[in-house]
Amino acid sequence: MTGTRIKEVALTQFAKNGYEGASLADIATEVGIKKQSIYTHFKGKDELFLDLFDDVLAKELNFVVEYLDRHKHLSIDQLLYGFLIQYKDCYEQDDNTKFFLRVAFFPPSHLYDEIVKKGYNYLDKLETMLIPLFDQAIAAGSIHADVSSEMAAVAFLAVLDGMFVELLFGGAEKSLKRIEASWFVYWRGIKS
Repeated sequence: MTGTRIKEVALTQFAKNGYEGASLADIATEVGIKKQSIYTHFKGKDELFLDLFDDVLAKELNFVVEYLDRHKHLSIDQLLYGFLIQYKDCYEQDDNTKFFLRVAFFPPSHLYDEIVKKGYNYLDKLETMLIPLFDQAIAAGSIHADVSSEMAAVAFLAVLDGMFVELLFGGAEKSLKRIEASWFVYWRGIKS
């Protein structure tokens, strides 16, 4: 139970303060234990951080799977646009998504290679989930025949990345402006 509570508190600390700004002492104090007790569950800050990042990635992938399943009845444009809006809302309301984006874009330098590898693995899985949706949309005539499902998926991920960057640097209002503009151009470019 204490290991779970440590991770809950660490998630909030890392999401708010980043790796460098979060301290094991502060995490321990909030949990109600001594700092040394953290070492019963984790070898140190790096192990706690990476373990938490793995949990967060699994939750983010679960969000995608659940979203796509819940909205599979929608047209491809409604599904994808809704996905962008839902992800924006998650960032505003959920420490899990805040942590994920902060770490993905600003990994601690000594953990850079490991974080980037895991981040690309997430994007690869997301692309793999999107390609069948684009295949169906192409077969249904919703997407221009000159656009492959792989190209449509990769370009959509670029729109998603643009939104993520604006969420991190500009906030919710500016990110919505970026979503609207990039979505308009993206969808106009791939629809049949």
